[in-house]
Amino acid sequence: MTNKHIFSALAALFMAVGAVSFGALQPVAAQEQQRTRSLMVSGQGIVSIPTSLARVSLGVEIQGKNAKEVQEEVARKSSAVVQLLRSQNVDKLETTGIRLNPVYDYQNNQQRLTGYIGTNTVSFRVATEKAGDILDAAVNAGATRIDGIGFVATDEAIAAARQQALRVATNDALQQADTVLAALNLTRREIINIQVNAATPPPEQFYEKAGFARSAADSTPVIGGEQQIQANVSLEIKY
Repeated sequence: MTNKHIFSALAALFMAVGAVSFGALQPVAAQEQQRTRSLMVSGQGIVSIPTSLARVSLGVEIQGKNAKEVQEEVARKSSAVVQLLRSQNVDKLETTGIRLNPVYDYQNNQQRLTGYIGTNTVSFRVATEKAGDILDAAVNAGATRIDGIGFVATDEAIAAARQQALRVATNDALQQADTVLAALNLTRREIINIQVNAATPPPEQFYEKAGFARSAADSTPVIGGEQQIQANVSLEIKY
């Protein structure tokens, strides 16, 4: 067989193989395209729950001319306040700040030390209905400042609301998908991808320097509100 005949036979063979390969790829590509027909939807779930705990920030602030005397007076009154709070079985009691700052007087472009301000602040959590009485008792024990109060639900209530918010978000996503597909005369088949954004409560509302303290005869009213738990779920749905 001559070289010319050999080359002609190889060319014919390659052409035959190429025809078979391209013919086999066409249905595979069509199947792949069919598998990637999907719809992305995102659902949101928001659940409101009542707050039952108050987080209070309060403390002692003393001003005087002698740093040592100021600090000693702050320590004395702070100890009495902390002892009172512990006797009331408040939750998560912790010190949030201890400061001793100089006070200056500025006259004729000159700085003159006039004294010191000492502060000691604490925070704690307590049932909302008890917060007013504890605020009044803390002031009577020596607290001279109430920096603010915030409201939050219990950990158990937040956990239950988180699960509910996830269910609401999932149903919301499915309803959106069904509405869109029905409008296009298509049918939802299977879910091929799921993304969940953790359901978390928003930052706690904290009311600064609200001036809650009153006389012991007139108990300070403290009223909580609601807390929202939000969740987001994204679904990729095959149709």
